[in-house]
Amino acid sequence: MADKDPIRPDPEESRWARLSKTAAFWMLMVLVFLMALQFVRGQDESAAEFTYTEFKTQLDAGNIHEVTVIDRRVEGELRAPVMRDGQEMIRFETMLPGEYSDGLEERLAAQDVIIDAEAEEQGWGTLLISVLPWLLFIAFWIWIFRTMQGGGNRAFQFGRSKAKMISPDTPKVTFADVAGADEAKEELQEIIEFLKDPGRFSRLGGRLPKGVLLVGPPGTGKTLLAKAVAGEAGRPFFQMSGSDFVEMFVGVGASRVRDLFEQGKAHAPCIIFVDEIDAVGRHRGAGLGGGHDEREQTLNALLVEMDGFESNEGVILLAATNRPDVLDPALLRPGRFDRQVVVDSPDVKGREGILRVHAKKLPLSDDVELSIIARGTPGMSGADLANICNEAALLAARRGADKVAMDDFEKAKDKVMLGTERRSLVLTERERTLTAYHEAGHAVLGLKIPGLDPVHKVTIVPRGRAMGITASLPEEDRHSYRKEWMEGQLSMLFGGRVAEEMTFGVEDVTTGAGNDIERATQMARRMVTQFGMSEVIGLMAVGDSEQEVFLGREISQRRQVSEHTARLVDQEVKRILDDAHDRARVVLERHEDLLEAIAQALLERETLDREQIELLASGDPLPPLPEPEVEEPSTGAEDRPPSPAPPPPLGLPGADGPLPGPAPGYTEPDDEVDSLP
Repeated sequence: MADKDPIRPDPEESRWARLSKTAAFWMLMVLVFLMALQFVRGQDESAAEFTYTEFKTQLDAGNIHEVTVIDRRVEGELRAPVMRDGQEMIRFETMLPGEYSDGLEERLAAQDVIIDAEAEEQGWGTLLISVLPWLLFIAFWIWIFRTMQGGGNRAFQFGRSKAKMISPDTPKVTFADVAGADEAKEELQEIIEFLKDPGRFSRLGGRLPKGVLLVGPPGTGKTLLAKAVAGEAGRPFFQMSGSDFVEMFVGVGASRVRDLFEQGKAHAPCIIFVDEIDAVGRHRGAGLGGGHDEREQTLNALLVEMDGFESNEGVILLAATNRPDVLDPALLRPGRFDRQVVVDSPDVKGREGILRVHAKKLPLSDDVELSIIARGTPGMSGADLANICNEAALLAARRGADKVAMDDFEKAKDKVMLGTERRSLVLTERERTLTAYHEAGHAVLGLKIPGLDPVHKVTIVPRGRAMGITASLPEEDRHSYRKEWMEGQLSMLFGGRVAEEMTFGVEDVTTGAGNDIERATQMARRMVTQFGMSEVIGLMAVGDSEQEVFLGREISQRRQVSEHTARLVDQEVKRILDDAHDRARVVLERHEDLLEAIAQALLERETLDREQIELLASGDPLPPLPEPEVEEPSTGAEDRPPSPAPPPPLGLPGADGPLPGPAPGYTEPDDEVDSLP
């Protein structure tokens, strides 16, 4: 309905607004005139204010000519003027103290005074004050009836859509600003061509897609792609969040859905973008005892508007979510969302392109090589890479440089991947020694077990919640995992505990390996229950794939596991973990000299990079440490490290769909400071 379009003013509503303003102006003018008239009438004749005693005195003196009684007020004229405030007054007025007393009427008649009586008149002001509330009440209901013509909730604009239209003068984001998602750009480019030239496709029987769903992990650029579509399409583009539909009032969400598509029809062909559509498109009937009726009514309205009896030709719904598993199946079928575009984490080429897009705004030094940074950030999303560029610029500004150097990018990458250094955390010498041997155990296993990712950095400087970190980075993007790699990974996770046992004894181990054991147990259980890597269990999925109860799946549909199978699973998980622990001990006992060398180097230098670790592995000595620079004492306020961020979790293969690669900044150990039981 074009008359309800908030973007283009309705001529009928504009005429009504002009008439309302004109009527209000003339009503104000009449009110001012009446008030002025009342004031002039009250001031047309001057009269002396007499007290009742003065009135009786003048009456006894025979100076009263005539009187007019109006309720309890007496107005009259004197036979001879009196002086009042230096002025002769011939008229007077007074108030009677009560009912007529003292034989006033007889005394007036005895003095031959002309007596008259009048009813008290209602002034214009009194009349207006009594009528004005009714006028306001009538005007309010006229406004209510006027605004309710489009629906009951529209009276207070609750049912109106909150969609914002991207105007032509808005700064545009184009596909040139998007990198690392070439396939998604191709799919969306076709949608734009549909809008610009529908006849090119309709002549062969093709129809305009009704909906496109962008699916992908957080930070991969789904909303950025929608902004690029808005900038490239050259057509009206409405954007709205999924949470904007549902309010506290019943029926508002469905009304807003209808109003949103009415706006779209008025501006067809156009694009409507709904971000985080899972807020309104969740599976119906979710949870125990039914779902949220208001949300379900909103979803029903959305389903009907997308593909119901009424056609929405020329209106394309573009939506984004990172939770496609919770969406209602009726929303995902062809005819509603005809296409699902996967926006996944970029590969090494995509990461380099993303870095180049964000680095356009930065003054880069000549030594910056974005390809090296891209190879060293596997698994990172576009938002992570943008954060690295921003942190590098902040680090360069902190040291007062004019350009961002490669060293700034390296420090920013370590800060984002590993966490912020906490050099203010004071560790005892025994804790430093224990942490050094713990990290050395991880590093030795990372070097000596074939097939594992190269060790990138080892440090005993506390970062985030970890007292020490051994970081491994793959040389290439990995999308699936081999059983050999996972078994080697389990042994590497146990390297820290085994190094503590060998150095300090089994009775003197600490809680530092708590996180390693937790991640190893999780990986081993998924090997047995999901990936079919156990000969005893075989190719059978055990469990419910970690699905939540409140995602629309009833309890009766949850897979049950027998006690015998559960016991076999526990036994297999225990066997795999024991084998990994024994293998770690064998490797560390065989390379005990390398373990000691790395541990002593960590105690001396605190951080070892990849080149230094390779020198130690080949038996070569490390270069001498540079002389420490003497710095001016500072107050410490500007050197205080920022709040620590927890290190990213281990990227394990997913239960549903393709297997993802390691998480950004994949770290082997995670010796938590607060890991006491």
